[in-house]
Amino acid sequence: MADTLLFASERYALPILQPLAQALQAAGYGVHAWFVDGAAGAALPSPVRMIGLREAVALEPVAVFSAANWVPTFVSGAKVQLFHGFNVEKRSDERGHFRVRGLFDLYCTQGPATTAPFQALAAQAGHFAVVETGWPKLDPLFRDDAGAAAAMRAPAGDRPVVMFASTFTERLSAAPHLFDAIAAEVARGDRYWLLTLHPKCAPELFERYRALAGPNAAFFETEQLVTAQRAADVLLADTTSVVSEFVVQRKPVVTFRNRTPKPHMLDFDDAARLPEMLARALAPDDALKTALAAYGDAIHPYRDGHSSERVIAATQSLLRGDLGRLRRKPLSSWLRGWQIRRELGYWGPAG
Repeated sequence: MADTLLFASERYALPILQPLAQALQAAGYGVHAWFVDGAAGAALPSPVRMIGLREAVALEPVAVFSAANWVPTFVSGAKVQLFHGFNVEKRSDERGHFRVRGLFDLYCTQGPATTAPFQALAAQAGHFAVVETGWPKLDPLFRDDAGAAAAMRAPAGDRPVVMFASTFTERLSAAPHLFDAIAAEVARGDRYWLLTLHPKCAPELFERYRALAGPNAAFFETEQLVTAQRAADVLLADTTSVVSEFVVQRKPVVTFRNRTPKPHMLDFDDAARLPEMLARALAPDDALKTALAAYGDAIHPYRDGHSSERVIAATQSLLRGDLGRLRRKPLSSWLRGWQIRRELGYWGPAG
């Protein structure tokens, strides 16, 4: 049985890796995970076996699946990039989503909007392959196998369910600006709220939002994000990539001061308008429905819940050589590999 390694540096990678772990186990692979930095101490349930740095090197996996923007180059195996979010244009392409660091052999893209740019970059660089697979994180969005979304929604009764999520980037975060308006909505009680924050948000914000939990609201952790998206009717957010994840379902999103508002968003910049914007989202017109469908198809057209299986198939194609011969990695990748060794404190042999 061939071994595989799942790699993460932040907790938000867990719901990306869990569906892939299940698919790998079903396909007969050994599934191991090594988490560092912000994900250190976190764990995935069985069948995943959690291991450390030296065990990861000794494992000699056939593939390393990363939901971070980097991967340890001294661990053996094909390095597969899964992405930790959609491209929500927080930064320029050169610094953001389409930045190539020379560490990966395969990019598993989410949909046409990311596939075409990465194919162009691959044609220039030649040292990595690109396959459009869809995103493992969204597999459960179209499969409520255990009824988790229904259970999360149950306290709402017949009330509409509004989900709130916010980025940690201070200049873009809606959480500090919308708290009072959200608190007033929760107190009124005509809608049920599912509340969460990015794990990197300030502790005081977590305390304030957790305190809203009660008969009209629940606070949930990042590991339950996909379940909440499935349970909610409408999303309230900012420039977080959760907006794009939610839109894949063709459900309306209300955004507060989004950095680059699009036709599929109901964007506003005055907290006092929150009730009005939610009312519009809960009764979307035909133009909004069309925009939601168009954007969803561009970023993630797969609605079958089997992106993890496509990631595995693409990796197998890479390992067989079906994706063509790749050039050697650039010199910059060797420098970044040395920096990773230094950051992790590992100077032993490669796997």
